[in-house]
Amino acid sequence: MAELSVDNLRLRFGGLVVLDGVSLAVEKAELLALIGPNGAGKTSVFNCISGIYRGEGAVRLRGEDIAGKAPHRIARLGIARTFQHGELFPQMSVIDNLLVGRHARIGYGPLAEMLFLPRVRLDEVRQREKIEQIIELTELERYRNAPVGGLPFGIQKIVGFARALALDSSVLLLDEPSAGLNREEREDLARFILRIKHDLGVAMIWIEHDMQMVADLADRIHVLNYGRTIAEGAPSAVLSDPQVIEAYVGRS
Repeated sequence: MAELSVDNLRLRFGGLVVLDGVSLAVEKAELLALIGPNGAGKTSVFNCISGIYRGEGAVRLRGEDIAGKAPHRIARLGIARTFQHGELFPQMSVIDNLLVGRHARIGYGPLAEMLFLPRVRLDEVRQREKIEQIIELTELERYRNAPVGGLPFGIQKIVGFARALALDSSVLLLDEPSAGLNREEREDLARFILRIKHDLGVAMIWIEHDMQMVADLADRIHVLNYGRTIAEGAPSAVLSDPQVIEAYVGRS
């Protein structure tokens, strides 16, 4: 059974067809690259999976149809995502931003937290231990107590990536995590992605425009153009497909 599957996904805004029968699936510990020209519908697929948009068709997490569920319920089920822009809390530290990503794993209410009951204290220790593991994995140790708003853009992108990891999800949706990063930061990101894949076994769908990164890292590639699938398969075959080349560079 696929970790996440999308079947015949359709989305329209009035007379504009954004997604037209998109179907894809990703397995546990698999990295599926979702590529296509600007406006192809890639982020719309993510928005439908994560509950921001409500399209037609089925979205299944380990066989359970989650289409139509609220975004916070989908997050609790185990789907996390990053955004093209960090969407972080700039006045808060790196640690506090990552703790926000643990909200779905906190099992007590505001009253218990206000009274700081023993179980709350124990749970806070566990949450902070998990955050420290993620900080170590993403090599953010030197920034842990720094306000996010004062960090370089590339580090903020890594913080957003780390916050998605904090949810302890089984599926990770990465929306252009390398956009705006320099070469060294992209290499670091590639290492983090491979660690997550091999060490944690997380299924990932990755929107990316850096075709060299895609060719080097992805297990499979799924290509959209104008909301429709035009190719899917191994990187070497897909990136040499005439339809894919035409979609990116046009017809000579």
